[in-house]
Amino acid sequence: MTKAISPEAIAKGLVHVYTGDGKGKTTAALGLALRALGWGGRVVMIQFIKGYADIGEARFASGTNGQFELVQFAVDETRFIGEDDLPARKEAAAQAMDSAKAAVTGGNFDVVILDEVNNAVHYKLVDVEEVLSLIAAKPAQVELVLTGRCAPQPIVDAADYVTEMRHVKHPYENGVQARRCIDY
Repeated sequence: MTKAISPEAIAKGLVHVYTGDGKGKTTAALGLALRALGWGGRVVMIQFIKGYADIGEARFASGTNGQFELVQFAVDETRFIGEDDLPARKEAAAQAMDSAKAAVTGGNFDVVILDEVNNAVHYKLVDVEEVLSLIAAKPAQVELVLTGRCAPQPIVDAADYVTEMRHVKHPYENGVQARRCIDY
């Protein structure tokens, strides 16, 4: 396994939040990941809630020799969280948080993306205080990205960058389903 790039490369890692009801939160995080990879950085994306085995980022990760890792903790591929699957989803979210803590503090990654963590907090799968503690424990050189709708105010307040994707128009409204290579 290759080591992370030198601490000088990311002199001061910051915290990004991509939130809102519009498309593009994960896509923005992946764009930042691509840029870091271009400079020789190591990136991990830990996906809360999502569990799609055959998605573009998983295909990409398999060809990067560990420079980009994708770890998923979803119970299944369903989009909606119901009362019936709440205990299993809470357990998966707890495992994802353990993975996130190891990724942020372990010294192996330059960029750590917690994809859909804001949703996990919103659905009470993860406690907001646990995320805030992780932000506070972040080493200076680690860039931390948190995505998902409904970012709680304390996380917004703790972040350095906050971008809200606002829904204006989406092809789904005209019957266009999610498209391979573009939406997943």
